[in-house]
Amino acid sequence: MIRVRLSLFAAALVGFAATLSSAQAQQGSTIKGQVVFPADKAIPARAAVNVTQDKPHCLSKGDILTEDVIVNPKTRGISNVVVWLRPDDPNPRAPFPKDKIDPSDATRKAEDVVLDQPCCMFIPRVKTARVGDTILVKNSAPVAHNFFWTSANNGELNVTVPSNGQHKFAMPLVAENTPIGYKCTIHPWMNGWVRVFDHPYYAVTDADGKFEIKNAPPGKWKMVVWHEAKGFLGGAPGRFGQEVNVAGATTEMKPIDFDVTPTP
Repeated sequence: MIRVRLSLFAAALVGFAATLSSAQAQQGSTIKGQVVFPADKAIPARAAVNVTQDKPHCLSKGDILTEDVIVNPKTRGISNVVVWLRPDDPNPRAPFPKDKIDPSDATRKAEDVVLDQPCCMFIPRVKTARVGDTILVKNSAPVAHNFFWTSANNGELNVTVPSNGQHKFAMPLVAENTPIGYKCTIHPWMNGWVRVFDHPYYAVTDADGKFEIKNAPPGKWKMVVWHEAKGFLGGAPGRFGQEVNVAGATTEMKPIDFDVTPTP
């Protein structure tokens, strides 16, 4: 009798372990990394923007500095770098395999992608979005702003957004393989970028150049690294990405060197 109970207990443990292993596999891996400016290169200086419109408001908090390249001098981390996974496919427009996307993503609800302009700069400057999301442009400033948007698949827009007003796009976002630029024509130094994805495996680097991509499917994938000043890491071939092996609960990547010095 004791042996039977022990056998049943052992079988239960095996079943529990298998269930746990399956659940862990479904959870995927958290990819952690950092994009840094090369140690042997001089960090590009951020210059003061030549403010020509609405100076009392725009300069109320001091000089506005350029944002096309932002490197943390302490960590050499680069802000506003977009990184994402893609399949190892020679077609640059290959979609992410649906059967490899975490099942919980199916319950994700479309969101408003908010772009604000509180003090003569867009916040955020670089934004990521999903197919089905909708752009919501806010203006929390005491002066009017313009929002000029042009894209291949997501239409064109040129609207004035009054002080404390907002404008929501009429249609949700659709797939777009290239970055979408936007700007304010009233304040010509104001601009930014949106990238739209058909999967959840992407991120934008923070002030230290760090990023996380959660629940990434295990296996060998390609990771693409993009920055507005230089385009793809590795030039045009970089649009296909560099190989990354996703495994375990956490996939720790080595720092990624990226010289994003603007081309003269």
